[in-house]
Amino acid sequence: MPAIFQVDAFTCRAFSGNPAAVCLLKSAADVDWMQNVAAEMNLAETAFVFPDGDRFQLRWFTPTVEVDLCGHATLATAHVLWETKHVAESDPCVFQSNSGELRAERIADQIQLDFPISPVAEKTAPPELLEALGVPVQFVGMSQSDFLVEVDSAATVRALKPDIQGFMNLGARGIIVTSRDETNEFDFISRFFAPAVGVDEDSVTGSAHCALGHYWMEKLKRSRFKAWQASPRGGGMQVSVEGDRIKLMGQALTVFRGEMCC
Repeated sequence: MPAIFQVDAFTCRAFSGNPAAVCLLKSAADVDWMQNVAAEMNLAETAFVFPDGDRFQLRWFTPTVEVDLCGHATLATAHVLWETKHVAESDPCVFQSNSGELRAERIADQIQLDFPISPVAEKTAPPELLEALGVPVQFVGMSQSDFLVEVDSAATVRALKPDIQGFMNLGARGIIVTSRDETNEFDFISRFFAPAVGVDEDSVTGSAHCALGHYWMEKLKRSRFKAWQASPRGGGMQVSVEGDRIKLMGQALTVFRGEMCC
């Protein structure tokens, strides 16, 4: 039966960062079975991976739907593949996914992900979005899959208590809320809400930083950032914009491992 792992991603401390399940398969699995496993794990994402020649096929499921891109579960998957010796630590992990080719490589004690950039374009804010946020906004835009909203301060981001149900029918995967970090410990902070795909608030969202990296590059005229996602668990990463790609760097650790019984 397949081995399954739970990994805390974008953190170096257990019980922080974003937990993801990683299921190691020998070949493709039935979609309904994968969705049932993801619902059973009840984490923001469960990754399913199997070898395909010199690379791996990778898919991600929330408890309710399949998604096209997930950063923290990709980080977790690469961590597991190196930890279980499916890939030599000196070699990159190369994945084929619904978002094209993705790569992960070890750099000292960090893992660097190579993801596609997700440009953000300004957009008129739907009244439902503003009502659900309940705070003044400075910018509203749209990436390939998410709304991105800038507010006035990191304190506003941290204190935000949105009407989650108000985000359900906006025609987007999720809502990214961001601001500069006044402490200068990080360049920007964010939170991410995605009830439409079964995740009220995600702990640390790699894919959202594909849009955040582009947005803050355009605004600050820089290409490298330290970012913090200010969820209750919290987690950070380094973000670098390189052409049409985003490099996300963070750490991960395994919390438990087991075996599927059905």
